[in-house]
Amino acid sequence: MENTPLFWLLFVALIIGLLLLDLFVLNRKAHEIKLKEALGWSAFWVFLSLCFNALVYQQMGPEAAGEWLTGYLVEKALSVDNLFVFLLIFTYFKVPGEYQHRILFWGVLGALVLRAVFILAGAALLARFHVLVYLLGAFLVYTGVQMWAAGADPEIDPEHNPVVRWLSRHLPITRGFEGGRFFVKRDGLRFATPLLVVLAMVETTDVVFAVDSIPAILAITRDTFIVFTSNVFALLGLRAMYFALASLMRLFHYLHYGLALILVFIGSKILFEDLVYSAFGYRLSTPLELGVVGLLLAGSVGLSLLRPKAAE
Repeated sequence: MENTPLFWLLFVALIIGLLLLDLFVLNRKAHEIKLKEALGWSAFWVFLSLCFNALVYQQMGPEAAGEWLTGYLVEKALSVDNLFVFLLIFTYFKVPGEYQHRILFWGVLGALVLRAVFILAGAALLARFHVLVYLLGAFLVYTGVQMWAAGADPEIDPEHNPVVRWLSRHLPITRGFEGGRFFVKRDGLRFATPLLVVLAMVETTDVVFAVDSIPAILAITRDTFIVFTSNVFALLGLRAMYFALASLMRLFHYLHYGLALILVFIGSKILFEDLVYSAFGYRLSTPLELGVVGLLLAGSVGLSLLRPKAAE
């Protein structure tokens, strides 16, 4: 598997092709995604991701495959936590179920572009300035502590979102949804619809998510191929996973704390890895790191099921 411009071109073309197939063929007509359909698509994306991971194992070896799977699991786990925020946004704006898939499609497409920029810039900076590695570790520990302290019930505040405020000031917005459209024309004037406001909210929220998730994966490996492709496959299944878990997200109320511990663990590894190696000649292996991440995820999910949250 050669990391060449041709490979990147083919990979991006494949991803765009899958997204276009999803939007214009499989989901051409707006409809509410039911649980059975969502579970089927979630299984498909996970299977496709594992097939790609097997290809990485075959072409690049077990070390690279372990890093890829660890990055995929971390991004996937952070995505589950982020899905609850999307649910709050859709509930706040009263977005009909049949339009949610369209918003998530364009949200994921924007997220892919944003992640590519973040990954390339972050990897280049870390390669040029080694001291930034320790700042990255400290940032992850700080983020994990903040995530733990914030609790499992995030809040949204559209009125203070800068992009939403800008749209409200500069574009006339219709009072209700206009089908699945983001813009409509009335009396020769172009109006934005509330669907565009929701999309803006989702996209700007993803910037915050990327600030957490990209450093976490760059802390696992700085191979841009592994970081970007594992991120892409985790994001591709995001929409199906949302509809599969939308009614079940509150069951995983301890997942938030498991993610906080993962960020602290990865950040601590960066901060103390060189010190431990110089003192004891030991570095944390990728399989062990993957095991710790998996154990924290499984533990937080298991604890959530053993101690269900009281109904509000």
